[in-house]
Amino acid sequence: MVRIKGGVRTRAKHKKVLKLAKGFWMTRHKQFKKAKEAVLHAGQYAFMGRKLRKRDFRQLWIMRMNAALRELGMKYSIFINKLKVNKIELDRKILSQLAVEHPEVFKKVVEKVK
Repeated sequence: MVRIKGGVRTRAKHKKVLKLAKGFWMTRHKQFKKAKEAVLHAGQYAFMGRKLRKRDFRQLWIMRMNAALRELGMKYSIFINKLKVNKIELDRKILSQLAVEHPEVFKKVVEKVK
């Protein structure tokens, strides 16, 4: 039986990884072994970053709402509780946008909750 060498597939795999590692520092974009490891870590960081971004934005929305609510004489936790009791289904993103861009509308929402 004839031995078949896998040069074509290996080269394609290497090229794929090196393309993903383009712009990396020093040997991490030149040598396959180093590039492969760097690409794996980069993927982990990217995945983690997508989760962290969601967490950070939620914190930002809560801070903005809390600041706007304090001016109107209410705390964030009480406001959220009263929203749920009154069955007003606005999420934190929308409420924080209202607080920043349309404070008069936000004030009406707060008055409705009170």
